[in-house]
Amino acid sequence: MGYLMKNYMHPVFQRLNSIVLLFFFLFHFIPGGTLLAQTRLSEPSQDCIDCHESIHPGIVQDWLKSRHAQVTPAEALKRPVLERRMSASTIPQKLQHTVVGCFECHGVNADKHPDTVEHFGYQIHPVVTPPDCQTCHPVETKEYEHSKKAYAVDNLRKNKIYKLLVDTVLEIPGLSRAQDKSIPDHVRNTACFACHGSEVQVKGFRTRKTDVGEVVLPILTNWPNQGVGRINPDGSRGACTACHPRHSFSIEIARQPYTCSQCHLQPDVPAWDVYRESKHGNIFQSTGMNWNWSNVPWRVGKDFSAPTCAVCHNALLTTPDGEILVNRTHDFGARLWVRIFGLIYSHPQPESGATYLLKNPDGLPLPVTFDGTYAQKGLISKDEQRKRQQTMARVCSACHSSTWVENFFRQMDDVILATDKMVRAATQLIQDAWSKGRLDPSHPFDEYPEFLWAQQWLFYANSVRYAVAMAGPDYAAFKNGWWYLQQNLRHLKEKLQTYKDR
Repeated sequence: MGYLMKNYMHPVFQRLNSIVLLFFFLFHFIPGGTLLAQTRLSEPSQDCIDCHESIHPGIVQDWLKSRHAQVTPAEALKRPVLERRMSASTIPQKLQHTVVGCFECHGVNADKHPDTVEHFGYQIHPVVTPPDCQTCHPVETKEYEHSKKAYAVDNLRKNKIYKLLVDTVLEIPGLSRAQDKSIPDHVRNTACFACHGSEVQVKGFRTRKTDVGEVVLPILTNWPNQGVGRINPDGSRGACTACHPRHSFSIEIARQPYTCSQCHLQPDVPAWDVYRESKHGNIFQSTGMNWNWSNVPWRVGKDFSAPTCAVCHNALLTTPDGEILVNRTHDFGARLWVRIFGLIYSHPQPESGATYLLKNPDGLPLPVTFDGTYAQKGLISKDEQRKRQQTMARVCSACHSSTWVENFFRQMDDVILATDKMVRAATQLIQDAWSKGRLDPSHPFDEYPEFLWAQQWLFYANSVRYAVAMAGPDYAAFKNGWWYLQQNLRHLKEKLQTYKDR
């Protein structure tokens, strides 16, 4: 043994040992080790990599670090059910034993995509859609396609009141869209529809010369876009990449509040801003770098120590010893009983994500009338509201006592009703002006007092509601909160006094 130890310490042996260990570490332990991934690539995906690793190295390297590059579907199915990151129970034989590479997403369903082109011997489509992800993630796809997020485009453009609001915001006052040539349609895709999504259609094909030969490309309208409700060329709704960015499709990124902050910002949906100043947000910002963002299931208190957007809205949560608290969902409103964002008042959550189909008793595509009466159909029942609140209570009760949780929800409900009264006061002023001819009711957003009215519910009431739901006190008081609700109401009263009867 002494002889072996003596010779093992010789510089030559040390150097050889280091090299062996380095190669073993690189190809067996580092996520995205090229050798490990490429030995299990399908032939079409290998062909993609051979070209694109020099043309688009960022994409290839991002994919190499992904779980898709590490694990075959067959291996994933061997995991205990709670630990799986895919919901399919069976996978087509041809896809089981290779990792999920370029072709498995961009080529397997090529016949179902109008954007498919012939690409160096393969049929490839550039726009990957939820039906492509559905091969491995059918439950997630099904849940998402019924959510409000999936209908985010049509909830703007097919609701005539929301559409009127969007059109008014994006037009130059005094000019119709026909007259105003300075604001092209794609401006919408960088504003409201950047988050809501656009409708991507194939309008033909073009040929481009490249260093490796001519390539045929589809001509896509309203592209690029990764909005949550994007309507894809194959007719499907949604973009999984809105939360799981390509090409890593990382669960760690999707779970981080920064991902939600892309769209959920003040002044209209101040969820990120409120969370950041809340006690939960303070804990996240102070200790989140030490949390286990990738574990499935996510164990309360062990993997993380304060709620995030994903914790409350969609993640599979368990106790440290594996007891399920709440199941995973990709319908992000499924645990919510009240909708705090909406036109004009808060209301029970809608039964369907297609909120533009709602009709209030006045016949408008809204969940509530201007005097606060709910739509008779399309909103969840009180029974369902109670069940959803109990589901959310299980999340909160993992850290808080039942008394704390009950009082918190009671406080939240009371504050939301109070904001509705402030919105009702502003709405009554506008209705009075409409009835007396001081304002034109056929266009509810084109005059300054109507803008003030919209701010009352779209900005300031929402700020208070999000603040009380997520415990961000300054947003309830001063930052677009009660101070501005009062100030805006007084300003509206004063402004309407200058408008004479018509």
